[in-house]
Amino acid sequence: MATSVEELIPIKPKPSEAWNVERIRKDFPVLSQTVNGKPLIYLDNAASSQVPTMVIERGAQYLQHEHSNIHRGVHYLSMKATTAYEGAREKVKRFINARDAKECIFVRGATEGINLVMHGYGRKFIGAGDEIIISAMEHHANIVPWQMLCEEKGAKLRVIPMNDAGELLMDDYDSLLNDKTKLVAVGHVSNALGTVNPIKEIIESAHKYGVPVLIDGAQMAPHGLIDVQDLDADFYAFSGHKMFAPTGSGVLYGKARLLESMNPFQGGGDMIKSVTFEKTTYADLPNKMEAGTPAIASQIGLGAAIDYLNIIGREKAAGYERELLRYATERLSAIEGVRIVGTAREKLSVLSFTIENVHPHDIGTILDQQGIAVRAGHHCAQPVMQHFKIPATARASFAFYNTKQEVDVLAEAIEKVIEVFS
Repeated sequence: MATSVEELIPIKPKPSEAWNVERIRKDFPVLSQTVNGKPLIYLDNAASSQVPTMVIERGAQYLQHEHSNIHRGVHYLSMKATTAYEGAREKVKRFINARDAKECIFVRGATEGINLVMHGYGRKFIGAGDEIIISAMEHHANIVPWQMLCEEKGAKLRVIPMNDAGELLMDDYDSLLNDKTKLVAVGHVSNALGTVNPIKEIIESAHKYGVPVLIDGAQMAPHGLIDVQDLDADFYAFSGHKMFAPTGSGVLYGKARLLESMNPFQGGGDMIKSVTFEKTTYADLPNKMEAGTPAIASQIGLGAAIDYLNIIGREKAAGYERELLRYATERLSAIEGVRIVGTAREKLSVLSFTIENVHPHDIGTILDQQGIAVRAGHHCAQPVMQHFKIPATARASFAFYNTKQEVDVLAEAIEKVIEVFS
């Protein structure tokens, strides 16, 4: 049965307060350039968002005036850099409402955070015959590490199925949980579909069996409020480069008792209390999980990005993005030959689509000629593509600096693609 346009359009949000998008755009210097002679329209935010001047300048300030290694130095620059680095951790703590800053482990991104849990928790506590539950819409970063662990330990990977709207089948999830389940790992928001998963419900069900839950929050962190205490999340991973910070920044939140029970992901400097040839004693959290010299400038930049989001108003930004997604869904759904992939009732900032008889890579190439940056491919979510029986999609993903006018240009360019291939 055909899907109506109304069913494709996300729930209409409450009108947000006035959002001065033109003022916001001035904070992002990259947006003022032209590409192929056209004004840049950047709609690849789910891959990496752009970086505001405030964050760029904070990184430059560190490199120009504070650059030094952290924690171990007693000289002025080292102490100044350490203060800035640990100050960023405090900002993360407040950003996700963690109980303690020591529960916020700095990593290079969500991928490293997930791998840290796989190595530190999974390899220690999961064995032969145990089961790990993931979902059908996971990013490869939340599939491959668990496959590696299952192969090593003789454990079994179980998958929560989804329907053709891109929504998890929660009754099936409940039926997967059992006494063999040792971990649940699920994305908060699908990078390929935009679906917002019922994470709190997922966690509550797992906790009835005493099972810890890891949340891949890479796509939620830029667009929504995160409260790890309210969620009762055991682990929560996200990347800085998707939330207006530099690459090489990110966070793994973990409940202190779990992190303390885990083996370190890596060994080296700064993660020890003492070392002899007979025995090493590990440092307290968070140092235990942060071996070696970290990406100091990037993590300080992450702290600055959090400052920026707080200044502009995270809830106001999220409200504007919801309105923008609704508008884009209406515009693209009205174009004959366009199929929206991912029509969940609860979505954030991602609009994946195909065009009849046109490969997504061709869509991406032609749009680029018009100055429009979208992602074309499987989005590191090949099982999602297999579910929908397609090789790939074109994906427009939005941030609070995008505009309805840019959506109109996108729609017009898609119509041109259809003309070229008709």
